[in-house]
Amino acid sequence: MLIRLLLLLRLAFLAALAASAALSGATPLVLSQAMSVNSSAAHFPEGAAAQAVRLPDDWTQSRPRYDGGAWYRVGFDLPGGAPSNEPMALYLARVCGALDVELNGQRNAAPATRNCQQPRWVSLPSPLLKAQGNVLDLRMQASALQRVASRHRVGALSELHIGRDSELAGEHASRLFRTVSGVQIVGASVLLVGCLVLLLYAFHRRETPLLHFGGLLVGWAVVSALAWWPDLPLDSKLVEVLVCSGFAVVAAFAVQFLLSHAGLRSRPISVGLALQLPLVPASLWWADPNRIFAIASAWHALFALEVFATMGLALVITWRRQRDDFVSTLLIVAGTAGVLLFELATQVQLLPAQRVPVLQYAMPLVFFAVGARLVRQFARTLRAAEESRASLENRVKEITADIERNFTQLSELRVEQVTEKERKRIAADLHDDLGAKLLTIVHTSESERISTLAREALEEMRLSVRGLTGKPVRLADALADWRAETVSRLGQANIEADWRGPTEEIEHLLPARAYVQTTRILREAVSNIIKHSGASHCKVRSSVGERDFGMLVQDNGKGIPMELDGKLDRGHGMSSMKHRAKQLQGQCLVESGPGYGTVIRLTLPL
Repeated sequence: MLIRLLLLLRLAFLAALAASAALSGATPLVLSQAMSVNSSAAHFPEGAAAQAVRLPDDWTQSRPRYDGGAWYRVGFDLPGGAPSNEPMALYLARVCGALDVELNGQRNAAPATRNCQQPRWVSLPSPLLKAQGNVLDLRMQASALQRVASRHRVGALSELHIGRDSELAGEHASRLFRTVSGVQIVGASVLLVGCLVLLLYAFHRRETPLLHFGGLLVGWAVVSALAWWPDLPLDSKLVEVLVCSGFAVVAAFAVQFLLSHAGLRSRPISVGLALQLPLVPASLWWADPNRIFAIASAWHALFALEVFATMGLALVITWRRQRDDFVSTLLIVAGTAGVLLFELATQVQLLPAQRVPVLQYAMPLVFFAVGARLVRQFARTLRAAEESRASLENRVKEITADIERNFTQLSELRVEQVTEKERKRIAADLHDDLGAKLLTIVHTSESERISTLAREALEEMRLSVRGLTGKPVRLADALADWRAETVSRLGQANIEADWRGPTEEIEHLLPARAYVQTTRILREAVSNIIKHSGASHCKVRSSVGERDFGMLVQDNGKGIPMELDGKLDRGHGMSSMKHRAKQLQGQCLVESGPGYGTVIRLTLPL
């Protein structure tokens, strides 16, 4: 009876506080005091010793190591002193555990959820409400710190807000968006970006960082969903194991992404990360239930250490290889480190618990910054690849042109080889057949004229054969042969010959064909002087330049008649001389006038 009396006195005190707040016009009611009993009974244990607790109540402070049920009782009077026509509601900003609500001894339905960040909204039926002396009992079934993987899921109860629906709806909606809806939107965005990155990797299999970054985003979205999902049909311990295992997957993808992005590959690290994935759930599932938090905290510290070490290595590699990207990399690494350190500090109670899930918002911002940087680098790489492809195409065109040119040259060489072979055959036929017959005529003919003509024809044939099959001739030797023949022929015709050539040593070679054609041009010029000019003197000059050589043949004869003026190539073999010079890519010019003699200028390339 004494205990019950003390309980009623405390409830009266709480009701008085609530009434004073109502009289002062403070609506809705904010109840920050409650009587609490550790019990899992179906109703508030009336005979149990209750203690006063302040709200919000954090079980790590008020009942450490306690795992089970706890009842809270508060008393309140309605604002205004009478039930309102507008529906009334109970609003709890944070409840970490299963919640049951009783109003004035009648059970009232409360939304079930495992998400400790989700605010609770409980409608208070008007028929159950009284103007004064209302008793609100709340039973919460929650876990101790030792039995959960994160401090955020330890049993906790916030202040109680009682008021009209219209008064509480705004705050409830705001809290719901900050802690649930906003996290869901961000998580869905991360999942979408992760799927897009993986799809991009499917088209660019060599870009391994895309695979790891996409896996990181998808893994984070799944872990985030496990945190905000209202009521997973799974055992509480299994949920803790899944959440911690999800962080193992996220850490593995984060380490692999940082390594691959830095251009590093380590088989021992890959094997260690792969072995870590099954060890995390196994160590939690078969561990003592009272050691789950300790084991999970050790794993979380190891994950953070792995990520911090890899980020430091990535910074060093970026500084050495890509200093242009160092500042952006440093900012991203600093942001990631800051978020992780903040979360670790919250877990070990160096910082108070935040009203907003900082990790659920901050890490996606880091991911999006990394994604933007990857997109920029990928665009830059794609642009460089396009430039390389264009350069390669130009190079292929150049090589193709070289191949076609070489093929043309080979074809021409083949034609030249076939032509050379045919020339040799013709030369052999001329030498063996026609040469033998001409030589027979020279030695057997009784007519001196026939013998002379046969000897000249034999000499021309030998010259032609030499042009077909002969080797290049030193230009100095060719000039000597031409000089001897010209001076001899002019001397036999009683024409004084004046031959002058270069005095320096000549090293140029003259192709056999050029030698034969030049010989014939010179012979034709000398024959014209002997037969038609009536000259008594002939001057011959030869000169050699770097790329060509020239010959000048000038006589003091009567010149070419007037009737052939303008038509010098029609008589005296002029046409054949010019044609032969043109075949050798040279030129043969004739200058003449009646009484002034004739000048022939021959220029041929070397």
